[in-house]
Amino acid sequence: PLGTELYFTAHDSFAYSDDPLALARDQEVDITSQLNLGVRLLQAQSHENDGELHFCHTSNSHQLLFDGGTVEDYLKTVKAWLDANPNEVLTFVFTNPEGLSIKDQWDPAFQNSGVADLAYVPPSTPVKQSDWPTLGELISSGKRVVVFMDAGADDGSTVPYILSEFPNVWETPFSVTDSSFPCSVDRTSGPLPNDEHLYMINHSLNKNVLDTGIIVSDPADAPTTNGVPSILANAYGCTQFADGRAPNFLLLDFVDKGEPFKAADILNGFA
Repeated sequence: PLGTELYFTAHDSFAYSDDPLALARDQEVDITSQLNLGVRLLQAQSHENDGELHFCHTSNSHQLLFDGGTVEDYLKTVKAWLDANPNEVLTFVFTNPEGLSIKDQWDPAFQNSGVADLAYVPPSTPVKQSDWPTLGELISSGKRVVVFMDAGADDGSTVPYILSEFPNVWETPFSVTDSSFPCSVDRTSGPLPNDEHLYMINHSLNKNVLDTGIIVSDPADAPTTNGVPSILANAYGCTQFADGRAPNFLLLDFVDKGEPFKAADILNGFA
């Protein structure tokens, strides 16, 4: 079931570049390559840019650091991969920091890309961790994309397939600069208790650029951060908040570095 497996998550999946001087990149390989590696949750941060909905990486002062293009074009890229891989299930976690309209700005991008046709609508929300369908059920239904939004989703009442994240999924702190990744429940919402949520651990290590307060990812440490010991230590440190369960989603920078999929096999009981 979706609620009992661990899936790798590409943090700022749109922010890819192989240019080492592109300090705001969080990935080195493109979206299709991330998916081909085995990533099954794509995370992205949105902003309105010249009246269009874009995926962008910004600083805390809203300075534009990396523009990943329009959300619609991004979703068209993902839709092409989904069409080529009909037996795969994919989850999105998108952030909506400006509270842009789900109905007027987000839904058109999903509809125009064709992704909306594949999006799962649960019978009711929030969904208990144990009540999510199996991957086989999602695939056979043709509704094999799950969409979470951190703000503005109104529990799916406006656009039913865009689900409010925190009543369903809790997260650990983000923008972590401590390589020991101390675990705590950072963002969540009721009415379900935390141990009945899905949960995502933000396992991406950041650095403060010249003490400017601008936090960027740290590619030099990615092979260690994405290594089996670091991932397992973080995951096992979080099980205390989830009735002993491993995380559902493990968010990473530079998904092509380290051995994240070996760690996933261990956490999923395959190794």
